[in-house]
Amino acid sequence: MRAQMWGNELVSDGNGRAEGPGGSWSTSKLAGHIKDASARGIAVAMTDLIRSGELAPGSSLPTVRALAGELAVSPSTVAEAWAVLRRHRMITTLGRRGSVVSGPPSVPHPVRYERVGDFGTHLTLDLAVAAPDPALLPPPADALLAGARTPLLNDYSRTAITDGLLDAVRDTWPFAPEAWMAVDGGYAGVQLLCQALIVPGDRVMVEDPTAARLLDILEALDAQVVPVACDAEGPRADALARALDQRPALFLHQSRAQAPCGWTLSEQRAAALAAVLEDAPNITVIEDDGIGPLATLPGASMGTHLPGRTALVRSYSKAYGPDLRLAVVGGPGELVERARVLRTFGSGWTSRILQDALAHLLTDAATTRRVQEAAERYGLRRGALAERLAGLGVPTLNQDGLMLWVPVADETSALVTLAARGVTVSPGGRFCVSYSQPHIRVATSRLSEDPATLDDTAALLALAAAATADHLR
Repeated sequence: MRAQMWGNELVSDGNGRAEGPGGSWSTSKLAGHIKDASARGIAVAMTDLIRSGELAPGSSLPTVRALAGELAVSPSTVAEAWAVLRRHRMITTLGRRGSVVSGPPSVPHPVRYERVGDFGTHLTLDLAVAAPDPALLPPPADALLAGARTPLLNDYSRTAITDGLLDAVRDTWPFAPEAWMAVDGGYAGVQLLCQALIVPGDRVMVEDPTAARLLDILEALDAQVVPVACDAEGPRADALARALDQRPALFLHQSRAQAPCGWTLSEQRAAALAAVLEDAPNITVIEDDGIGPLATLPGASMGTHLPGRTALVRSYSKAYGPDLRLAVVGGPGELVERARVLRTFGSGWTSRILQDALAHLLTDAATTRRVQEAAERYGLRRGALAERLAGLGVPTLNQDGLMLWVPVADETSALVTLAARGVTVSPGGRFCVSYSQPHIRVATSRLSEDPATLDDTAALLALAAAATADHLR
């Protein structure tokens, strides 16, 4: 007899058996392999069975209630074990079809960030990667030499941030943080703070759409994402207020040159968002400033209003070089200390050579001018393409940054149209929690500045924006 459905769970037949494409185990047989009926013991026994292949991928599992009854424990004990197995991607819950074995423990993949598709030798134009143009980056040689003269060179003391780097960034911060820390890039800083703050199952409010990497980070930490609707100025205060009904632990957003929409938070909007959180003292704010000094607008910070609950992560990689891999975190002392303690399990601190190399770049007048010129060039490239697209009936609203958020009639049709001509862009769905209007994200940082080439690029993007499934038949 086959397993049957009852309510929302897969239940065994009268013989206490659960089946699936990977095989069939009775509840009593599975319980016989579990010697320790604690949540940890159940998870360990199940892991052994899955690793050995005795429970093959696709095998259906008994219901929580059925296994709990066989083991004479509460259903919450089995549910806790199931949650551990899900977190390590060993089992999957399929709604009304119950839970099935996925396979041995695996490392979560940042599926939104990883490139999709292999163009081989047919790629003629890469508009998917919003990376800095190497020709616009400042030369690092003098800075690295300066960094090599850092105090405590090769000492094993853990330096959260060097004096030189702190002196270079302190006056640029929009509020006065209690504590500082250098980290290995902006997303590394966000991940570290989120890991220090949230536990699996916590709800996190996120602007929608947002950077794909932020969604990947939250997914890897098993957080539940609560989308906050936005307009041309960023997250809406009314949407943030509604999201509070979900009892979130954190609000994660980008303060300027937002990816993918390119807005920058105004003082008025920052104050309105902070006012919403005034009566929610348990919520921490993490602000991600992804392009740092390349942003052409200063950007407001909720830390101006909520300094004891706001941490700002500012990345310097796109302005000064990806191989520096540096960002700075400024925020509440307790939160930064939690993140610092987490780092003691691994690297402990960011290279003092790189920290003081960045300090040299930040305080060098010639380098500052070069970065400002680069920001202007990026703005010209983005604006030139946006102007041409608008002339072809494709409006974009990005005010800043290294990309355009381009509305299309159908995402798949747009991607196919471009791929057929050797052009790659990023599908808009990667950046969204709730995807109501299809878009593609077009990187503009490495665009040619030749007018004729820009004309051709805009024409192709406009063609893709109008494409529908009917056009491809």
